Amino acid sequence: MGALLKWSAGVALLCASQATTAATVGPVTDDLGVIRIAKGAPIQIGAYWVLSGADTALGLDEKRGVEIAFKDMGGKLLGHPLKLNAEDDGCNAEGGQTAATKLAANPQTVIVLGPACSSAATPGAPILWQQGIVDICTACTAPALTAPTRKKEYDGFARTVFSDSEQGKADATYVHNVLKAPSVVTIHDGSPYAQQLQQVMADNFRQLGGKVLSQEAIAPTDVDMKPLLTRIASEKPDLIYFPVFTAAAAQIVRQARGTPGLEKTKLMGGGSLLSADFIEAAGPAVVGFIIGYPDLSPEAMGKNYPKFVEEYKKAYNEAPISGYHANAYDGAMLAVKAIEKVAKTDKDGNLYIGKKALRDAVFATTFDGISGPIACDQYGECSQFKPSVLEFTSSDPKTFGVGKNPKKIWP
Repeated sequence: MGALLKWSAGVALLCASQATTAATVGPVTDDLGVIRIAKGAPIQIGAYWVLSGADTALGLDEKRGVEIAFKDMGGKLLGHPLKLNAEDDGCNAEGGQTAATKLAANPQTVIVLGPACSSAATPGAPILWQQGIVDICTACTAPALTAPTRKKEYDGFARTVFSDSEQGKADATYVHNVLKAPSVVTIHDGSPYAQQLQQVMADNFRQLGGKVLSQEAIAPTDVDMKPLLTRIASEKPDLIYFPVFTAAAAQIVRQARGTPGLEKTKLMGGGSLLSADFIEAAGPAVVGFIIGYPDLSPEAMGKNYPKFVEEYKKAYNEAPISGYHANAYDGAMLAVKAIEKVAKTDKDGNLYIGKKALRDAVFATTFDGISGPIACDQYGECSQFKPSVLEFTSSDPKTFGVGKNPKKIWP
């Protein structure tokens, strides 16, 4: 509690600290301060993603998307090398706080990309914005992060990925209208992503006329799911909806099939499970398991997406290992386009970037990304959402491939 109070107090000083940092440095005056980059020195772009543990594929895939974006820029911007400083946030609040604090402490951090997980973004984005650093999220989808009711400490947060207010609605529509399931039980793990997504799905399912029998909670580290699943079986749901992460989701999928009363109950997860690692963790029980996901089919993506996939394969000797690489690529491009708009160079070749000007440029920049059109609203929602449902067809991790295993079954 003490650490939380200290963090909250720091965020509360946000407006005051920013109000006193207005400065003129070289040819730039900015209300939030100016970053000076010496001639020949790199433009440092920070990042934080989950780069270890069961959900590594989620973050590594995004890091690769950014690396390809930098490569497509020739590794330079405005005559300066591009440098990516990536931190591992572990896909949790503590990791997000630590990673953001480290990135914010570097006075040369121009902008930050990531994270993958809303758990890390929720504490991380305010820490960065307290230093006037914009955070462009590449996969965190919790609705609260870009909601009209969000607090001022998120004014520097934007994302090139959809809100789960759209994903939850699409999942509810599929379950009710396509599967014709009259009743569901939801499970979350307490993370902002899972908790908010299952709530949106439940609310929309009820509005469609479906019945939500219960909304259950687990810990991400739980291993024995039998007591929970046995209780759920007594409710006789037609579907169990659990948008949690790899380790816990694999345990639920494995154990549900051996729970009396759930043999025929449909199971549905979320976007965090699109990886070969999940297939391996879930084993044979993964076959027939479905997840709600943004549509990654070529016809739903930007026109240059197929070219990107070929670059990815050439660079890493494998196809994309998860599903948010395009969002990360577009996040990187949004960052560099905004920097290009506001940066000024003096006669000696030094570069100057105003922090508030950069924030405003991020929110005003529009372009056709490889994930689709990018255009931010006033709350930092910059992406458009197209829904789909994917079904796993094989328990062999080597067969993983977006559109193959799992394959698109809707729409």
